[in-house]
Amino acid sequence: MLKEVLKNFLKKYFYILRIWDKLSPAVQISQVQQFQYYQNCKRNNTLPLFKDTGFKVFSQFEEDGKLLFIFSVVGMGSKTFVDLGSHDGVNSNCANLSIHFGWKGLFVDGDKKVIERGQHFYKRYPDPWCYKPKFLHSFITAENVNDIIRNENITGEIELLSIDIDGNDYWIWKALEIIQPKVVIIESQVAFGNHNLIVPYDGKLPANVKTDYYSGASNSALYNLAKIKGYRLVGSNEYGNNLFFIKNGIAENEIPEVTVESTLNHPFATEKLLGAELLGKLTFTQE
Repeated sequence: MLKEVLKNFLKKYFYILRIWDKLSPAVQISQVQQFQYYQNCKRNNTLPLFKDTGFKVFSQFEEDGKLLFIFSVVGMGSKTFVDLGSHDGVNSNCANLSIHFGWKGLFVDGDKKVIERGQHFYKRYPDPWCYKPKFLHSFITAENVNDIIRNENITGEIELLSIDIDGNDYWIWKALEIIQPKVVIIESQVAFGNHNLIVPYDGKLPANVKTDYYSGASNSALYNLAKIKGYRLVGSNEYGNNLFFIKNGIAENEIPEVTVESTLNHPFATEKLLGAELLGKLTFTQE
């Protein structure tokens, strides 16, 4: 108990020192220059392939670079995001846009400690360019997700939705109606390979997650859900477990659709792939 208290104290009050280099003017300038470079590429019809644009600043993997590329092409619009399963809002798919590009939005997580840590960080971060985001401690379910967002006065069209809640991601996106994001990034389960598989909804997740592979939905299942909702798959992170979707009709020539198979080529995905025998013993929903 004491060890956990000490760890949370250090993370909360000394966090900013550990990531100070990511907050420097040089990092912000380089981000803006990269953004402008992509805009010039768009004008000159020399855009790189989406798969080659990844880099990491605050995101877990290389999502920061891919999102920067997308929004340099489609435009930043209202600069509004919703991050469901945001952790502390610093180790987040939306942090780079918030801190270095002045986006506003909502971070939601079921862990009260990480939400408090994020609030403390953004309160201390001195840059006026960084619009202070909203934080909410809440366990997210398919039943309450629309009310959670509505109660924070976010409705209609937004730029970015990020979903990473370790299990019910598919069901949360399926239930969402209150917002219409231009871009969606969502966690998938690569262990299911190219099968259309979804672990049945469990409103008590993550408490009931028994393994790291029997949770979530396959890339194919999320692809099919996206089609129903009016989105196309444009790529993933290298590991294939974070998928990027853009609303149909937006930058279709500049950032074209890709196949599900193209997101499952990394050794991380192939090594995690479950065999047919084990998959046959598990219970899935197919829609």
